Amino acid sequence: MHFGEHLTIDGYGGEEILLNDKKIVERIFSELPELLGMHTICDPVVVFAPANDIKDPGGWSGFVMIAESHISVHTFPARGFVSIDVYTCQNGLDIEKIKDYFKEAFNLKEEEVNFIKRGLRYPQNNIYG
Repeated sequence: MHFGEHLTIDGYGGEEILLNDKKIVERIFSELPELLGMHTICDPVVVFAPANDIKDPGGWSGFVMIAESHISVHTFPARGFVSIDVYTCQNGLDIEKIKDYFKEAFNLKEEEVNFIKRGLRYPQNNIYG
């Protein structure tokens, strides 16, 4: 048994116009938690992050807290790239469903997926009080 699951998706070759659309990022935070049986506990935050002189050409960054943990999205429209985290204390994430959701949302050509089981030694009982 483990505490939860952390899925990261790096999406490549996405459409610039989709990656640069704040409303799409906002829609993700309203649709995806419900689609996955999760429960939003605050309003999502979506902001435009300006370019820096290192490697970031700017894009939309957003985050929503869910009772089960969080979902975050960072888009890089000029590079056709998106970085996504879905972290939950639930077990049994439907990785293909989530991957397909983002592939469609941004018309991704390729995805790099990493999956981590979190809290492999999570105590079965309270250890204090």
